[in-house]
Amino acid sequence: MGDTSHDPVDHARTTRQHAGETMKNGVNAPGLVTMAVGVVALVVGLASFASGSVATGAVCAGIAVLAWIVGGSWLWLTHRRVRQQELRWAEQHPDVEAQPPTS
Repeated sequence: MGDTSHDPVDHARTTRQHAGETMKNGVNAPGLVTMAVGVVALVVGLASFASGSVATGAVCAGIAVLAWIVGGSWLWLTHRRVRQQELRWAEQHPDVEAQPPTS
């Protein structure tokens, strides 16, 4: 399987437009890693609150929220770019029946 990052939609093997988009499109990796950092920061923050360290817990909770905002924005912008590429592909291939968007 060659590099298909220029077109993140797998037109040949699926009828679902966004099947595997998150894993196939390597541009999503920074957003996914940032979201994972947010989860880890939340766990550390909750553990800090449980152990009585309110300041550390508050900092970790803030980091978690910030990481989720940044990571979610990254994923949203990347998905928006993918959707625009789908619309462009549909315009360039008028003979292929375009499915309605699933997201």
